[in-house]
Amino acid sequence: MRLALVGGTGKEGRGLAVRWARAGHDVCIGSRDAERAVDRASQLSHRAGVSISGAGNPEAVRGAEGVVFCVPFSAHAETLRGLVDPVADKAVIIDITVPLRPPVTRVHLPECTSAARQARDLLGPEAPLVTTLHHVSSTHLADPDHRIECDVLACSDHPEAMKHALALLADLGVNGLDAGPLENSIALESLTPVLLGLNQRYGGRGAGIRLTGLPD
Repeated sequence: MRLALVGGTGKEGRGLAVRWARAGHDVCIGSRDAERAVDRASQLSHRAGVSISGAGNPEAVRGAEGVVFCVPFSAHAETLRGLVDPVADKAVIIDITVPLRPPVTRVHLPECTSAARQARDLLGPEAPLVTTLHHVSSTHLADPDHRIECDVLACSDHPEAMKHALALLADLGVNGLDAGPLENSIALESLTPVLLGLNQRYGGRGAGIRLTGLPD
C-alpha cells in the first residue's frame, strides 16, 4: 500500500516509516517543511536499507492510498483542516494522536473530549478513520529489529478501514485488536499518560499493555 505519514519526521513517524517500508509498503513521510521531509527520508533510507520518500504534507497525501497522522495534538486540528479534501478518497486514515500536555503523566481531556472526536468532526463521519498506536513507545518503534511485545487497540466506525488498519498493524509486528467504535478512543487516549507515569515511576522503557482471556 502507498502510505503517507503526515508529520512523519517525528519520533513515532520515523519508526513507523522504516517498519512499513521493510514490510514492502511504499512509504512517503510528510512535513510542513518539504525540504526537511526529503532530508529525513534520505537519512532513514540510508540507515535502514529501505526506500522511503519525503515531501510536503499535501504532496505526500495526494498519491497515497492510506494516510497516517503522526502530529502532536497542538497541531492536530490545523493539520487536518488543511488536508480534508486530499484525504477524502483514501482507503484508510489512521490517527495516532494523543492529547497530551504537561504533566504528561496525568489524563487531560480536551474541550473536544478526544483527538478521535476532533478528527471525525473535521474530516466528516464518512471518512475511513481509525485511531490506534496510542500505546506503542517510539523507543520500541525506533529499532526495527526490536520485537514489540504488546497488544495494540484500534477504534473505528468503518469496518473496511478497520481491516486495512489491522493488516498494517500486523505488518509492524504487533498484535492489533478491534476495540470497537471511534467513541471508545477516549479510553485509549486516556491510558497513554497512565503508561507514561508507569515508565517514570518504575524506570520502564516504553510500557505497553497485554490483554488476557482472549482466544489465540
